[in-house]
Amino acid sequence: MNIKTYTLFSFIFFGIMANAQQVLTTDEAIALALENNYGIKIANNTVEISENNADTLNSGYLPTLTGNAGATIDVQNTEGELTNGETRIAEGAETRRYNASINLNYILFDGLGRYYNYKQLKELYQLSQLEARQTIENTMLELFSIYYTVAQLSENTSALEETLNISKDRLTRSEYQFDYGQNTKLGVLNAKVDINNDSINLINAYQQLKNTKRDLNVVMGNATTNIFKVDTTITFPILFNKDELFNKMLTNNVRLKQIEQNIKISDFTIKASKSGYLPTVGLQGSYGWNESTNNSPLAFTLQNTTTGFSGGLSLTWNLFDGGTTITRVKNAKIDLETQQLQKEQILIDVQRNFNNAWDDYQNKLKIFRVQQDNIITAQNNFDRTEEKFKLGQVTSIEFRQAQLNLLTAELNKNQAKYDAKVAEITVLQISGELLNVKL
Repeated sequence: MNIKTYTLFSFIFFGIMANAQQVLTTDEAIALALENNYGIKIANNTVEISENNADTLNSGYLPTLTGNAGATIDVQNTEGELTNGETRIAEGAETRRYNASINLNYILFDGLGRYYNYKQLKELYQLSQLEARQTIENTMLELFSIYYTVAQLSENTSALEETLNISKDRLTRSEYQFDYGQNTKLGVLNAKVDINNDSINLINAYQQLKNTKRDLNVVMGNATTNIFKVDTTITFPILFNKDELFNKMLTNNVRLKQIEQNIKISDFTIKASKSGYLPTVGLQGSYGWNESTNNSPLAFTLQNTTTGFSGGLSLTWNLFDGGTTITRVKNAKIDLETQQLQKEQILIDVQRNFNNAWDDYQNKLKIFRVQQDNIITAQNNFDRTEEKFKLGQVTSIEFRQAQLNLLTAELNKNQAKYDAKVAEITVLQISGELLNVKL
């Protein structure tokens, strides 16, 4: 199969597929990713585990209730002397004992350790939610980046198709001119070479587009097939204010909020560690039943049964534990200091990232506007060159150059457009507004 036949087959196939493809909007892609992306699912499971850990059932505030039961049988030979001097012997005397009880234990006071541990679990739950949010934001950034790459490749493919059509028209014109002696065979051969090159570029673009659609489908959890198109309409309707976004970043940036949660957790760790300096007061209670039978002639009673309640308070005060509590408190304080230093470091890093992202966004918007103007110039130049080429006033080489200039301008414009959009999304992510703004 030669290149022209393969290209014709490709056009027919992709033309049929294009008519059957549904347009996948960004909103639909986001919904599919939120529902099916495996990273988001795993993050949600982690949040659920943290929520369970922060429940009252895991707080240590509830008492423990245990049930015990048992039975023993003793068979012994016994010899005993009574007070009157008589000796009695019991061979194979059997003793049976049965017991059952319900026991209650409750810590009334443990130096506020469980109070601060419970507070810590609540903060860990909040931290897991922030980590899940970070996973979602990163997934959304990846989703948009790939989605707009698909959109860019789709537009590039259209531009390459148009370029190939122009080259085909040129070949047809060159063949007519050669037949009527108005052109040399070299012009026909050059046109064929250009068609082959344009066909190869188009085939490669088709394959790259298919591969990138697969990448997008993976982010969406393989929730759809690769038979879809994307929306190539891009607008920049939101006029962002840098100072407003900067202030929102200080409040909403997920990395800053995570380190703030870690500082709270470290503070509660210090307070929970100090509980080792205080005593523990506990309450115990039980209700039990005991029964024993003894068929020995030496026994005073053949059967004995007891039932009743018992209860009490206990106080435990670890006056000195070898310095373990002191060391634990010292280390917890150092960890808190480390978290505070990390907050300062992250703040500097986030501020730098925001300013870089903002400047990058502004530059890419300017480049996009320049490329929009450039493509108008390239189109006008191509149209004029095409008219002159039809009149025989320019060579095929000059016409080809104008054609390539137009193609390059279109590809550069597509690149600039989607680069600017991804840069906009990056700014929103750093400022903590990615999940709050309709794109």
